[in-house]
Amino acid sequence: MSETGREPLRIGVLGAARITERSLIDSARATGHRLVAVAARDRARAETFAAGHGVERVASSYAELIADPEVDVVYNPLANGLHGPWNLAALAAGKHVLSEKPSASNAAEAAEVRQAAEKAGTVFMEAFHYLFHPVTRRLHELLASGELGELRHVEAMVAIAPPPDTDPRWSLPLAGGALMDLGCYSLHALRMLAPWAGGAPRLAAARAGERAGAPGVDEWLDADLEYPGGATGSARCHMAYDDLDMSIRIVGSQGEATAPNFVLPQLDDRIVIRTGKGERTEQLGTRSSYTYQLEAFAARVRDGGPLPLDADDAVTTMELIDACYREAGFEPRPRTALTG
Repeated sequence: MSETGREPLRIGVLGAARITERSLIDSARATGHRLVAVAARDRARAETFAAGHGVERVASSYAELIADPEVDVVYNPLANGLHGPWNLAALAAGKHVLSEKPSASNAAEAAEVRQAAEKAGTVFMEAFHYLFHPVTRRLHELLASGELGELRHVEAMVAIAPPPDTDPRWSLPLAGGALMDLGCYSLHALRMLAPWAGGAPRLAAARAGERAGAPGVDEWLDADLEYPGGATGSARCHMAYDDLDMSIRIVGSQGEATAPNFVLPQLDDRIVIRTGKGERTEQLGTRSSYTYQLEAFAARVRDGGPLPLDADDAVTTMELIDACYREAGFEPRPRTALTG
């Protein structure tokens, strides 16, 4: 039984990605949900993954896993370009879907995923796990309470050291790029401040740098946004940075708040708040954001509980990503054909 004493979700995992241990395996173990099956293009790799992480069985293909009647939920952590096609396939099979971000390669494909989710009547969610952690909830509370005053400016930076040149995140055919892998967090975090900014932000400008040896793939991208209420925003990302930086800083008319790592707050759960009364640091807990996310997803699947993320939200994020690419002189990511 799961954490509430009810039947656990029965989850099937597409691929044997390294991120899955952090993003799902540990959280499923902590909350009591079942990992029913895993499929990978290399069956031996899937077998090793299953043995190492307590997955009950190995499916011979992604299609077989999706068709498995014992699988209620499909988790999709594949390369970006494979999110859309396999999300569509899972929804067509009547499965609930938890998809790594972004939900598709471009806005047109994201709209197809939304349509498929509406037709299926199942739960579809893009895995912006940071949103469920107390660090982000507290940032929103600081704005809602008025302690920071009116929102004036927000800046988010998500940057990592460079992956190897062979990594699919550098592949244009697989919808790679810094904005797709990292900047989606920055943009999403800024979008989520709309209730305290007079509405959703619009893109004002964007700049980007191309990865050497990877035509059409952005190594970094900076986007400037403007809110209806007059506040401004900066959403930055860099996939070949000197260090790890996943920070957000919110500036209001009466003070400011900074979270050093809003994307992975379990690694640094601090918020530093500065107002006219002085400076203080709050620590919000190192329980995994992925665990909070899985709990919220399960509550929606079981009881129709509220979720801040759905297929509509995924389309809006993807529209903004496409706009950033165009403004920076790049093309939106191409679709990837479904194979295997």
